[in-house]
Amino acid sequence: MTRNAELFERACQSIPGGVNSPVRAFRSVGGAPRFIQRAQGAHVWDAEGNRYIDYVGSWGPAILGHAHPDVIKAVQDAATGGLSFGAPTLAEIEIAEAIVARIPSIDKVRLVSSGTEATMSAIRLARGATGRNKIVKFEGCYHGHADSLLVKAGSGMLTFGNPTSAGVPPEFIQHTLVLDYNRIDAVEAAFAEYGHDIACVIVEPVAGNMNLVKPVAGFLEGLRSLCSQHGALLIFDEVMTGFRAGPQGVQGLTGVTPDLTTLAKVIGGGMPVGAFGGRADIMEQIAPLGPVYQAGTLSGNPVAVAAGLATLKLLAEPGFYDRLSAQTRKLADGLTERARAAGVSMCADSIGGMFGLYFSDSVPTLFDEVSRCDVEKFKKFFHGMLIHGVYLAPSAFEAGFVSAAHDDGVIQETLDIAQQVLEKI
Repeated sequence: MTRNAELFERACQSIPGGVNSPVRAFRSVGGAPRFIQRAQGAHVWDAEGNRYIDYVGSWGPAILGHAHPDVIKAVQDAATGGLSFGAPTLAEIEIAEAIVARIPSIDKVRLVSSGTEATMSAIRLARGATGRNKIVKFEGCYHGHADSLLVKAGSGMLTFGNPTSAGVPPEFIQHTLVLDYNRIDAVEAAFAEYGHDIACVIVEPVAGNMNLVKPVAGFLEGLRSLCSQHGALLIFDEVMTGFRAGPQGVQGLTGVTPDLTTLAKVIGGGMPVGAFGGRADIMEQIAPLGPVYQAGTLSGNPVAVAAGLATLKLLAEPGFYDRLSAQTRKLADGLTERARAAGVSMCADSIGGMFGLYFSDSVPTLFDEVSRCDVEKFKKFFHGMLIHGVYLAPSAFEAGFVSAAHDDGVIQETLDIAQQVLEKI
């Protein structure tokens, strides 16, 4: 038995499923998960000392590469002053000012400790600010594990959804409408019937939790128009895409302005941080100024904020996102070319520092199209890449991440390995 398998067996004795987040268990691809011992730059090392080129990147935060010296130093310096105070700090102001300065749609921002906290708080705020109950989300978009968001589509376009988790009573999701991502006609129909009681539409402006799926032309613009017309709020869940797809997230790339934005991952530089922000008149509905209650003992944790500030400072360097986007595009194009040469129905796409792999003939734009991708071929590809030292997300329905540390040599090594693996599928 390998060391990774031994650790997994041991973990299963005290941790449900042996992991603290389900996708880590490798259940969708099979085999024992890799227990990571350390990371540096574009690489991680497992408990057996095996080195991998890492395209998980802690699921997005490691945009600079792992263990960047400036971020590590910021964390060490902050930790020497204490780990948590439960009181305001100067660093909280500084990171709030940095977020407000970089994202024009955000006038004020509240820090939390995770992306789930950010989205559930933003939805509560939307309901409180509008006095309405219903929310619209899209099949395949993940917004954390809050009860009202663990829901799949019903049997018809305008039916309410069904819980996707045990422990979520149907009553908890009775006000959640689940529609098809990239289908603006479905949203128009929902507003025609329920517009008077829709508090908000929450959407990943570029989906990253059903693999990478970009919005089709007019989709985000249509959401903005419908929300404005009916008095609902538009929430962009940029937990994954914020400061990852571009310097102002997807909203900066598209010019579509949401009322509220949720953030996490990159703004913590690898530490647990989340945030939600938006127009001042909406944000001022939050306690202690307004009637919408939200709180958190560790919100604005000084060590986590220090990591985030150091990361945001480095992201402001001229040309950072141009370089990151170019490297990610080089990877995506290279994978597509090698798949074609090997006669394998696989393609790839990218935006900013995110990419998607699809075992299909074309890049999907709908959840149904993603669902029809060849999962069995993905499993073979995943394990082939892993054996040769490339660590991809252990699921056919997750986006991948490139960091500033993925230089030409790393990308070329990845493509050479992919060519070997694809020729054997």
